[in-house]
Amino acid sequence: MKRRLIAAIGVAGMIVSIAACGSDDGEGKGGDSDALTVWLTVDAQNNWPNLVKAADAAVVKKHPGLKIKHEYYGWPDKNTKLDAVLATDKAPDVVEMGNTEMLGYMVKGAFAPLEPGKFEGSDAWLDGLKASVTYDGKTYGVPYYAGGRVANWRKDVAASVGVKTPPKTYPELTSALDKIQKKEGDKFNAWYQPTRDWYAAMSFVYDAGGAIAKEEGGQWKATLSSPESVKGLTAFKQVVDKYMHGDKTKDESDRYLVYGQGKSAMIFGAAWEGATSADPKNDKTGKLKDNLENFVMPGPSGKNMPVFLGGSDLAVPVKSHNQDIAAEWINAFTGPGGQKGLIAKGNLPNNKTDLATLKNDPATAVPATAAESNWFVPMAPGWGQVEKAQVLQTMLQQIGTGKKSVQDAAKEADAAIDKVINTK
Repeated sequence: MKRRLIAAIGVAGMIVSIAACGSDDGEGKGGDSDALTVWLTVDAQNNWPNLVKAADAAVVKKHPGLKIKHEYYGWPDKNTKLDAVLATDKAPDVVEMGNTEMLGYMVKGAFAPLEPGKFEGSDAWLDGLKASVTYDGKTYGVPYYAGGRVANWRKDVAASVGVKTPPKTYPELTSALDKIQKKEGDKFNAWYQPTRDWYAAMSFVYDAGGAIAKEEGGQWKATLSSPESVKGLTAFKQVVDKYMHGDKTKDESDRYLVYGQGKSAMIFGAAWEGATSADPKNDKTGKLKDNLENFVMPGPSGKNMPVFLGGSDLAVPVKSHNQDIAAEWINAFTGPGGQKGLIAKGNLPNNKTDLATLKNDPATAVPATAAESNWFVPMAPGWGQVEKAQVLQTMLQQIGTGKKSVQDAAKEADAAIDKVINTK
């Protein structure tokens, strides 16, 4: 899925009191109001409008005369418009959120709590997506679809050192990369791994049994300097030191473009990145089409690498005047029929049951298998402040450039995180 999930860093102060000023007359729980407003991103408008129509039809059949209005937004614009409208009585009834955007709004009380049991498949929601809609023990959204991360490499470069199949274990991977690096020289990136890519780095941390932070007794505490986390960060540093010979102050935002320039043999990123690199407008080598291969990233632990699980959720603003019907629409849209349609469009489903079926199809086996082991950010009230301050990126750049040791950089990051992670 070629789009970025922009981390939520809070909501305009004017909506802090939203929860307190919601309707008390029963209207907010929505009897049979004659209108429903649904905000989705342009992904739905452009790629699966039939699924939207099907959900509309199912709800209107149950509520004759109901009018459903749809508004579509690009990812960069949606939250600015949402923040403004949440301060009025014109809030939408359903809104699509990137799963990393949910936390700030949940902390501020912008979304209505939902009962998971009312949504088909909720008992099998993917762990990372379930975490993204859960705050303080309550559910404030419904997972819509998922996007995972995979490894991707050039088959021709691998074959040039005698490797003809993707690695199944981490030693097999590093052995192949060592051969590639030796053959291609130090101006080539056997593995192009941007230093500031915290999604990849934290996968190493979670693979080693570590974590960004853990909750205990209602309080969150950073754990990047724990022995397990340091082990994972050290493994990440080894990758950067051995195989990444580009600018070690870069993030992953243009990785697909760099990969398309032909000076790299492998990347580890969002599932769409390899194919986008091979697009003729990005492929500067003329060799990438039909020559790139996705595979499940093995971890140093001996298991598949846990991957950050991106995706979208659907929420009901607390100021919605039709919360019950809004929940019905979400259920119709994200239920079994909707998931089948989303899968057909190349998305990963929101649940483990459907994900398991994709493992049997060669076309979807790699992203489906990779997504089985996943992690998500700490659902702490101050997490948005951690992201805004780019604490993880700073730590990783210090580690990757050698400015600080793994241990010292991790301790400094823990101290910075602990200052804000429990603050609303």
